[in-house]
This record gives sequence, structure tokens and C-alpha cells, in this order.
Amino acid sequence: MEEHPLEEKRQTRHKKRKLRKGRLFFTLFILLLIGICIYTYFQYQSGLKLASETKLPEAEFVADESGEIIKNYLIIGVDSRGEEESRSDTMMLLSWNQDTNDLKLVSFMRDIYADIPGYKSYKLNTAYYLGGVQLLKDTLNSMFDVPIHHYALIDFKSFESLIDILAPDGIDMDVEKDMSAYIDVSLSKGQQQLNGQELLGYARFRHDEDGDFGRVQRQQKVIDALKDELLSPANLNNLPKLIGAAQGYITTDLATSEEIKTVLSLAVGGKVEIQKMTIPVEGSYSYQSYTHAGDVIEIDLDANKQNLHDFLQLEGE
Repeated sequence: MEEHPLEEKRQTRHKKRKLRKGRLFFTLFILLLIGICIYTYFQYQSGLKLASETKLPEAEFVADESGEIIKNYLIIGVDSRGEEESRSDTMMLLSWNQDTNDLKLVSFMRDIYADIPGYKSYKLNTAYYLGGVQLLKDTLNSMFDVPIHHYALIDFKSFESLIDILAPDGIDMDVEKDMSAYIDVSLSKGQQQLNGQELLGYARFRHDEDGDFGRVQRQQKVIDALKDELLSPANLNNLPKLIGAAQGYITTDLATSEEIKTVLSLAVGGKVEIQKMTIPVEGSYSYQSYTHAGDVIEIDLDANKQNLHDFLQLEGE
């Protein structure tokens, strides 16, 4: 049976309308994609320009042989205040299991009495002062037999700026007590939206009965909050500027493409939880004082090394 000519015309018009709609949607999609690319580029350049004169000097760093599954990142926070030599105020090891997307964070107390290769024993934070990233890495290698594959070094003023880029409205934190002594801000107890300077002050506060141990707990709490902000869909539009600024604010052995790949891998891996540990572990240290090093934390090295290996599951790598 032959199709009626009017029916053929209707079908032809219908096909043409579908084709025009398809072309329209495709054109709009391409324009949207171009717009996103332009926005991303200019935001990245904006961040890059913002941090163009703040970068810490490139560090000597020889990475340990990398395993297939676990990557360990040495995170170092310094308060340089324009000085070429400074002690490391924050020393953390972030371990990422790429198979399970698990993150483990180890904080090393800065007053640990450490065997620094080539020098007398001093506080652990003196290693960075004496020989930079590489000597701190060598010290952790020799004491704890832990591999380190990458590093990230950030000055505290740069940290403040990055926080304000990532979360312009502030980071939501539960401030557990009033804090003001020896920090540049005054914080009140309770739920607060902290900007970069306030968040840094919160993380560095240690003038209470908990001392440096309390400060380390707060630093770990801040890292957890930053992880949530970084992986939040609400902050996607801030990421290009953040990545651009990070090129100046953070000194690292990672290339930009590797940094982006790492963040994206974590983001697509689903909900990310961070397990935390502090060295020394409870019951494995005592307080001592030496004329050349001052007040230190003397640790049971074997006990802490074993606890660290168990926590990171190094033998399973």
C-alpha cells in the first residue's frame, strides 16, 4: 500500500524539525563548553597572577621508589615570614590508597627528639631548617622506614590566601574553646565560619593544657574540613582559580596535570574519609630536656615505627 503524499510531507517536516532541534542543542552545548573553557582559563590565570611572587624556592627532593597502590605525600607547613631559613611548623604524611580511595593522615610532633642524618640529634622540625625538604624526608626515612613519594611545601600566609579562594564565605568549624593567646585572631567558642587567617590561627593555637598535642588534633580537624570543601560540588567553580594560585602558593614536585589528576581521582572515587594518627602514639614517649635542643619529646622509636607501619599497612604494599 502506497503512503499518501500528505503523510509523506508531514513526516518530512517532522524529521526536519527534529534535525533543527538536534543542531540547536548541539550548538548550545558547544557554546556552553567553550564558555566553561574560557571561564576556567581566565580563573586559572587569575589565580596564577595572584600568587606570581609568593612561591617558596624550589626544593631538593629525591622521591622513594613508588609502589603500585599507595602514594605517600609529605606535607610541610612553614612560617617563613620572609626568611630564607625557617623551621617546619607542621609535618604530615598523607597516604593515599589508589585502589580503595582511602586516605590516611599521620602528624609528626615537631618536638620529637630526632636522629638527623649528618647532624646531632635535635627536634624533628630542625631537620627542615638544616637541610630543607630532603633532609626532613631523609630523617623520617631513617627513623621510621617509611617511603615518601611526593612533597608539598606551603607558607602559612599562602595557606590563608588559598582558603579564601577555596571558600570565600569561610570554612565551617566547631571551635571548642575561646582562643586568642599568641595567635593573630580572637576566636569564640562555638560553630564558626572561619576565613583563612582565622582558620590558620585555630590550627596553630597551642596555649592550653593540651599543648602541641591539642594543636595537632586541630590541624587534623582542619585537613578533614578542607578535604570536604575541596571535593564539594558547590566549590567546583572555585577550583580553576585555586589550582592557578596553588602554582605559586604551594611548592611541590608534582606537575599541574598530576595535581588535577589526583584531585579528580579522589572526587570521582566517591565519599572520602581520612583516618588519622599522631606520632608519637600514646604511652610511647617521655619529656626530656637537653642543653643543645631544649625541651623535647623522647620517643620509643621501635614502638612508634611498628604502629606507623601497621597503620599505613606498608608490608601489604
